[in-house]
Amino acid sequence: MLSAIGLTYEIAAGRVLAPFFGTSLVTWTSVIATILTGFSLGSALGGLVAERDPAVAVRSVRLALVATAALMAASPAVLGLIYALGARDTGGMLLAVILAFFPASVLVSFPSPFLAKMAVDARPGREGSSLGMVLAAGSLGAIAGAVLAGFVTLPLVGSVATFAGCGAGALICAVLVRAGGKGGAGGLSRPDAVIAVAAGAVAVAAITASGPLCRYESGMSCIDVQRHGGAVRLYSDRTQQAAERVAADGGDRLTLAYTDWIWSRMDRDLSAAPSVLFIGGGGYSLPAMLLESRADARAVAVEIDPLITRVVRDSLPWAGAMIDREEGARLGIVHADGRVFLNRTEQRFDAVVMDAFSSGSVPAHLATRETYARLRDIVDGPVYVNLIDAPDGPLARGIHAILSELYPHVQAVQGPVSDRGLANIMLAAADAPLGPVDAYPAEYGPVRLAAGRAFTDDRGWIGHR
Repeated sequence: MLSAIGLTYEIAAGRVLAPFFGTSLVTWTSVIATILTGFSLGSALGGLVAERDPAVAVRSVRLALVATAALMAASPAVLGLIYALGARDTGGMLLAVILAFFPASVLVSFPSPFLAKMAVDARPGREGSSLGMVLAAGSLGAIAGAVLAGFVTLPLVGSVATFAGCGAGALICAVLVRAGGKGGAGGLSRPDAVIAVAAGAVAVAAITASGPLCRYESGMSCIDVQRHGGAVRLYSDRTQQAAERVAADGGDRLTLAYTDWIWSRMDRDLSAAPSVLFIGGGGYSLPAMLLESRADARAVAVEIDPLITRVVRDSLPWAGAMIDREEGARLGIVHADGRVFLNRTEQRFDAVVMDAFSSGSVPAHLATRETYARLRDIVDGPVYVNLIDAPDGPLARGIHAILSELYPHVQAVQGPVSDRGLANIMLAAADAPLGPVDAYPAEYGPVRLAAGRAFTDDRGWIGHR
């Protein structure tokens, strides 16, 4: 059971980190390394305690599990507090991971040596098979924890409740732990019971104080919807993914400047009846604009998270109405990973918009030469790409290098730089020359990108550091 709790906690830690620091190879490496280090240290310390008197060992193990429960339940609140205090970038992310997740990781593995010793001592002469069974049970528990987190708790009840469940599981283990033999502790003493109940109350208080991380949560997205400034804005993992203007007069609904530029490019480049592929549904603003402006146009939007589509239906009036009206007719919605769709589809398209994000960055497997080579096979016209990167950053240079290998004409445009040093960088690539658009959005303009390394499936984009 403790192995299941530990793996559930580890996966939930990676999920809850995304709204604050994104999801990338760097963040997952940090989480896994930190928690495994905690497991190792906890096992080493637990081994020292396992050699002591059984009554003392039981008491220590129970206290460790009670502390584990409180720390696990409080982890989202601790992470949010550290972020609010100013933790940013890779250094801040590492600090936040260590402070939020390392202590509970140490304590959850602390009982394992004592429990293994009990199992071995219970079968004199069969120590080898007893130890093998303990190790096998731990592995099976870890598998169960991974499946539970990825397929059940995170998608269905969210990360905060998952952490609470880990804490509750640790409290149950604290109640069940007892020493073997006639002289062993057969149950909880009154002080132990008081401590366990008090710790449970602390855990519940921590959960209540932290509240949900976002309004909607699935195993892939943490989504909020805000209405202000005459617009409805959709955020995923605290990164603005879409917005539409609430216009009673039916005026221009596009609010984000990068969508204005991409639409200006599409409006100039495409025919009256194009078939356009959108990798990344987001707020469905660009598919809505295409279908509204061209009566004979068709669109296929590939969105990995069905929750995004549901939230758009319920919260973005213009795009939601378009989905209700056109889905199954001129609009096809495919809930799948963009790369999987590209590998399997036999459809052909006149253009493609690459606007898929995981937190604040493009998924690595959608930023490779192989991905764009596949697009070259099934798309007869232009490719439009939206990125978030530092000016002349490695991601923009890498995608620019890929497109320059595949297309004779590539155009790059950059928007204003944020306080974090990042900007929207849009690329357009085509076989035919790309003519000028009528006007750029404010603070957007052409940009030259230095030569970069084209990403591949073997050596890909690892995320912002």
